[in-house]
Amino acid sequence: MSARDLSVLVSVVFIVAMLIIPLPSWLLSVLIILNISLALLVLLTSMNVREPLQFSIFPSLLLLLTLFRLGLNVSTTRSILSKGEAGGVVETFGTFVVGGNVVVGFVVFLILIIIQFVVITKGAERVSEVAARFTLDAMPGKQMSIDADLNAGIISEQQARERREKVAREADFYGAMDGASKFVKGDAIAGIIIVVINMLFGMVIGVVQHGLDVGEAAQRYTLLTVGDGIVSQIPALLISTATGIVVTRAASDENLGADIMQQLFAYPKMLYVTAGTIFLLGLFTPINDLLTIPVASLLALGGYNLSKLSKKEEMSQEVAEEEVEMDQMKSPESVVSLLSVDPIEFEFGYGLIPLADANQGGDLLDRIVMIRRQLALELGIVIPVVRIRDNIQLQPNEYRLKIKGNEVARGELLLDHYLAMSPGMDDDSIEGIDTIEPAFGLPAKWITEEMKEKAEMLGYTVVDPPSVVSTHITELLKAHAHELLGRQETKQLIDHLKETYPILVEEVTPNPLSIGDVQKVLAKLLKEKVSIRNLPVIFETLADFGRMTTDTDLLTEYVRQALARQITNQYVVNGETLKVITLSGKVEKAIAEGVQQTEHGNYLALDPTISQAIIEAIASQIEQFSFQDQAPILLCSPAVRMYVRQLTERYFPNVPVLSYNELETNVEVQSVGVVDIE
Repeated sequence: MSARDLSVLVSVVFIVAMLIIPLPSWLLSVLIILNISLALLVLLTSMNVREPLQFSIFPSLLLLLTLFRLGLNVSTTRSILSKGEAGGVVETFGTFVVGGNVVVGFVVFLILIIIQFVVITKGAERVSEVAARFTLDAMPGKQMSIDADLNAGIISEQQARERREKVAREADFYGAMDGASKFVKGDAIAGIIIVVINMLFGMVIGVVQHGLDVGEAAQRYTLLTVGDGIVSQIPALLISTATGIVVTRAASDENLGADIMQQLFAYPKMLYVTAGTIFLLGLFTPINDLLTIPVASLLALGGYNLSKLSKKEEMSQEVAEEEVEMDQMKSPESVVSLLSVDPIEFEFGYGLIPLADANQGGDLLDRIVMIRRQLALELGIVIPVVRIRDNIQLQPNEYRLKIKGNEVARGELLLDHYLAMSPGMDDDSIEGIDTIEPAFGLPAKWITEEMKEKAEMLGYTVVDPPSVVSTHITELLKAHAHELLGRQETKQLIDHLKETYPILVEEVTPNPLSIGDVQKVLAKLLKEKVSIRNLPVIFETLADFGRMTTDTDLLTEYVRQALARQITNQYVVNGETLKVITLSGKVEKAIAEGVQQTEHGNYLALDPTISQAIIEAIASQIEQFSFQDQAPILLCSPAVRMYVRQLTERYFPNVPVLSYNELETNVEVQSVGVVDIE
């Protein structure tokens, strides 16, 4: 045990001893001065903390100081009643401070009690109670706010943990302060009772045991009792004031003294108004002008000096800001900072500001948080934070999405309208502004709110503008997820996997595959909308085949086959028959023969005539497939799947290409079309 810990324990034991063992008068005087010093120290400390949690020990300290003060009361009471004295400090407060007048001393003591008990303690108790209640009520909201910031990427996991601990500590602190304020209240009541007991029994002991007459006994023991009461109530008043300061202290960047000077004198003109009021008070009332004019002059002088100081600070601040800007422009770092590009940017015209302004009911920020969560569950990728800003260069109702500095899409919203999409048969009675639904390119109309109910009854799909733009953002992020997955993001995914599968990660990277190789495989999967959330299976496959080849195209095919159940469930709903378009043997043979093998990998080099014929045949089959109730799917042999995808991705980017090995054996497959060429 350290000396510091031991000293605290010894102090507590000494307080207990004070209740039992009589102390000499000189030691009582030392302890009384120590009590006043500790109370003053606590008061000054409470004024200098910036937030209550910086003085979190205060409730326990308050209990110990109250116990120490009551121990002193017991010791001084014992000394007064047994010896007729309690040391020089008590006697000084009983004679010098109150002028030796018993009545004056008793009145001063009562005033101290009233100030402490009725004003400060009562107020501090009420504030503590309300603060504890509001802190507990606000805890769920604060926790949700922390979770939202964590999901949005604004704070890290460590910062979120620290903020949660702070919220819990605040609740504990205000709850403890609510209870600790009861000690102060009880201490004030105990002070009154002790004084009354000392006065009554002191006179009895003085008359009966010491042979004093009633007047002399009353004078002596009442002065000592009042002196003892005042000397104990002054530190009690300081502690009560400190309690009130702590519980009423709002979080700030400065201490109480700095805040008072900055905020009370923040408006120098108010000093002029106050000075004028005091001057008029002396002018139109019997109050002596010699009292009001100096005070008014002092206030006016203070306002003048503060005004000059405020202007000087504003000028110096402007000069400092200009110098900083000039230094930044001159420094090489200012140019380097211009090179950074946000991964995702969402820009909108001034007419769409209500979408993002929470004060106007906009919930775009919350929607984007949910989109990031949704894509993490669906694709297994952590989408970077979306930078949202208004752009006056856009049309008022226009928005655009940029990925890595390049625009990928733009659209237009009418905030006072709804987007209505036809069920297949347009109705002329639905009037609106013709447009195209931005996410899927379907024909639609912007209709007014009066037309909304009618459109819904006719089978139209009616969507509000925030849902339109959030759906558009979701589909764009899905389509470009492979571009957002770089080596740094891949490293984060690998580190997360390593926490639970360390051996598996060590077997794959850095040998035989680098982080760049893993990133290419994951990006190829995302490009074809295959979720990479099941990283353990992906890494198991890479561990099996990574030593055989480092060709990322081949490795991607192996991974797709390992994810057969996932891919099957992605396209087969509730065990339904999977309707596909297959390739004829002639087409597959032509594609296989067109594969060129090089030391840098394999690529498809078909004759342009054959390529055009295959593309036209696929387009024809897709057009016929449009009458089915499923989206078109191309099915081919595993050997040519990736080359078929290379051939079709430019013309049919949304048509998935699957191989037979990527489907579960229990799935019923029905070919509704065959791609063939002459």
